[in-house]
Amino acid sequence: MIKIIVAIDSFKGCLTSVEANQAAAEGILRRIPEATVVQIPVSDGGEGWLSAFQAAWGGQLVDVSVCDPLMRPIVAQYLMKDDTAVIEIAKASGLTLLSREERNPMKATSYGTGQLVVDAVRRGCKHIIVGLGGSATSDCGIGMLRAVIDGLTLRGDCSRMEIETNPDISRIIAAYADDEMKALDDVHFTIATDVGNPLCGENGAANVFGPQKGATPEMVRSLDDRARRFAEVTARHFGYDCQHEPGAGAAGGLGYAFLQFMSRSRRTYSAESLQEGGEVKFVGKDGVECRPGIDLILDAIGFEHHLEDATLVITGEGSADRQTLMGKLPFGILRRAKGRGVPVVLIAGRIKDSQQLLDAGFSRVACINPIGLPIEEAMNPSTAKRNISSLVFRLSD
Repeated sequence: MIKIIVAIDSFKGCLTSVEANQAAAEGILRRIPEATVVQIPVSDGGEGWLSAFQAAWGGQLVDVSVCDPLMRPIVAQYLMKDDTAVIEIAKASGLTLLSREERNPMKATSYGTGQLVVDAVRRGCKHIIVGLGGSATSDCGIGMLRAVIDGLTLRGDCSRMEIETNPDISRIIAAYADDEMKALDDVHFTIATDVGNPLCGENGAANVFGPQKGATPEMVRSLDDRARRFAEVTARHFGYDCQHEPGAGAAGGLGYAFLQFMSRSRRTYSAESLQEGGEVKFVGKDGVECRPGIDLILDAIGFEHHLEDATLVITGEGSADRQTLMGKLPFGILRRAKGRGVPVVLIAGRIKDSQQLLDAGFSRVACINPIGLPIEEAMNPSTAKRNISSLVFRLSD
């Protein structure tokens, strides 16, 4: 029996994971009609996160009236299954919600993501899984934190404050330090990201991800300075500092906001060490967990079970290069398949560093697009589907 697993990430701005998988499956079945093709929608925390979890778990999509990154009203969704909620931040705070001309991380806010969190908590969710990918923001999660204050306390007027340029840090800290946030005491957060960047500095949120969100060099410096000030003030007040933890820089600092604020009642720390200028020692941190998105989704879908008796795995993404090996979705799939001795083929719309990808263990690495194909045509969904199907047909010899 020939059993081929197809688990391709979305081609951002072009195809969803489901669409890419279907195109690949069609190519396989044209070549090998008797093959069993298992299509698995996947995501590492960005686009397609909800769809991947719904395919794995079922559950109910919940519509919520929220604010987009520019505080305009939209309707966003999250997934609810029993007392677990799955949030894809791109639904409320995503870059795709803005035109290229509107992109400005000095103004974009994560407020809408906080509104999704509030709705899930109000509906009784005790575990919230947050996919940190595709954000338009670089606000350190300040907007998200304010929305939670608005929704879960009696303060209620934070949304009227100027969110981007005049953050009322003392007010935010006071709300989370006091007993006003008891609604979060029994809520466990799992944040999913494929990046390990800290909040600030050369490898921080602003420097690494700001330009793709519309930040000029001057904006990058301002955003990084703002993030550092926010973290320093917060650390002095709470007595611990998460700005250097892996994932703190994810989604423009939303990772930091979850790590620093949402676990405030579960941390044990030495306030004396902070007062003496020493290093803060974390004894416990069970309110927030940061995990690679691909591991979360592969666990949810039971990927190990699907690998049983598999002949081949085909995975892919829009652009593959050496960064693919830094925890991105195809590499997560490769690690698990290699453990079972199943070969993995990697396809992408753009390929660089092919030899490094092969050396890492991919059995084949192939670009779906013919040489010289204009980018505008390559990004056409119909063209991309046809090219995926044709490539996989040839690879199935």
